[in-house]
Amino acid sequence: MPQPVDARVLGLTVAGGAVGVLARGLILAPVTDPTAAPWVTLAINGVGSLLLGVIVGWLDDRHPLARAFLGTGVMGGFTTYSAFAVATALWATTPGLALVLAAASLVAGVAGAVAGLFIGRRIADVPGEIEPIEDAE
Repeated sequence: MPQPVDARVLGLTVAGGAVGVLARGLILAPVTDPTAAPWVTLAINGVGSLLLGVIVGWLDDRHPLARAFLGTGVMGGFTTYSAFAVATALWATTPGLALVLAAASLVAGVAGAVAGLFIGRRIADVPGEIEPIEDAE
């Protein structure tokens, strides 16, 4: 049976999402060259993945409200899979470039998240390894 949603967590997530969307909008607003926007989105998603990794590694399960606000909210609003997907699809006329953008986005996201987890765990002074799925509870 699904757990009821905690109104505090929901409110903090929504507020954090608004902050993240605003930050992304402020970065993208001055970009007037349509060919530059996908690359700026790539950078936003890479940096956002790094920061999300730091947040998750640092806060872990110790501070669920802060993690909801900063992680799910702010970083969820800051990064954007849909803009990446649309930018890639719009470049279908140049499939090579679309493929490079898609691959770079995936690599930047995963590499940023891994580096962020490492950094966050060092900040929290919890240097453990990533828990194998079969050992997770």
